[in-house]
Amino acid sequence: MIFPTPPRPHHALIVGGSRGIGAAAVLAFAAAGYEVAFTWHRHGEAAEAVLRQAETLYPGRRFLALQADAADPVTARQAAAAAEDAFGRLEVLVCNAGIAQQKLFTDLSDEDWRMMMANDLDSVFYACRAVLPGMIRQKYGRILCVSSMWGQVGGSCEVHYSAAKAGVIGLCRALAKEEGPSGITVNCIAPGVIDTDMMAGFSAQDKADLAEETPVGRLGSPEEIARTLVFLAAPEAGYITGQVIGQNGGLVI
Repeated sequence: MIFPTPPRPHHALIVGGSRGIGAAAVLAFAAAGYEVAFTWHRHGEAAEAVLRQAETLYPGRRFLALQADAADPVTARQAAAAAEDAFGRLEVLVCNAGIAQQKLFTDLSDEDWRMMMANDLDSVFYACRAVLPGMIRQKYGRILCVSSMWGQVGGSCEVHYSAAKAGVIGLCRALAKEEGPSGITVNCIAPGVIDTDMMAGFSAQDKADLAEETPVGRLGSPEEIARTLVFLAAPEAGYITGQVIGQNGGLVI
């Protein structure tokens, strides 16, 4: 069975696009010819800066910054609807919103657990549920989710984070099987130690130690993850689905 290839530029929705991997993804997809909508929650100035950069670099194309709480089903659905209304269709969804927290398991509160699940796992469910009807109708789609190497192997003092990110992997694998007949691929990126704002609490020595533990001898960059997302979103990657791409510099093999 041959599925139609949509005309370029494609249209992408990036959930959590104001900073770090998400911001790099907005600019990488823009560079690849996409029109991009992205959500932000609390960092309005950062979102505005990403929007201005995309509009300046690629005039004549449409870019949208949509305020939404990815962990809230109502605003998640509204953001997806706004992107679809603006572009007419969405071919690509990137689920990148999330939080991190280091804490002993015995110190985790109910609120810690629910907040982690809401932001890192529920948000993926809400975004996928919002965009899938349109992708199914057009018989084409690329869904890409950002998990973590800790979702693959588990991290001490990050049990709730590891559990949520492992849930993202399970969701992607199951959804890939369900939506494959509709021409939709679903894949997961499991980054290693990436130098983003999530590492703001780490000292220079901590980062140096982590780099030394990594076989390639350095931390990863958001731009490297973004380039992989763009590759997996391409029509040429249509035979890749249900996969977990471990982009971690060899830290997890």
